[in-house]
Amino acid sequence: MADRPDLRRVDHTAVESSRTLYDAVGGMPFFEALGERFYDAVASDPVLLPLYPDRMELGPARRRFTLYLAEYCGGPTDYSAERGHPRLRQRHLAFEIGPAERDRWLACMREALDATGVPPQVRVPLETYFDSAAEAMRNRD
Repeated sequence: MADRPDLRRVDHTAVESSRTLYDAVGGMPFFEALGERFYDAVASDPVLLPLYPDRMELGPARRRFTLYLAEYCGGPTDYSAERGHPRLRQRHLAFEIGPAERDRWLACMREALDATGVPPQVRVPLETYFDSAAEAMRNRD
């Protein structure tokens, strides 16, 4: 995955003097807000919600997503400490993810990013990663 951005390291000229994307967005509060907004959208999305085994309780998925993304962006390693290696593709193989699911996931994520007001120099690397990750999770046409 040579084109996958390394979100743990950011261009210091693009994101002031922060050393990681995690630092640039202000740490865990940003990732918690992003996860909240994203999963609020998932809760009412007719394409995405059926992918969640326990549709009534999205809290655990919300927490895992928040911890994963914070760690991936250079934050605390709580996700790995609790769950081991992310193995994202393997963990998502049980769910039928096609173009419609990928596109809805990206739309919900972009809405969540909009709601956070994240600046463009941070949003661009996040969206680049999300685009790549969403396509990598697709397991059907």
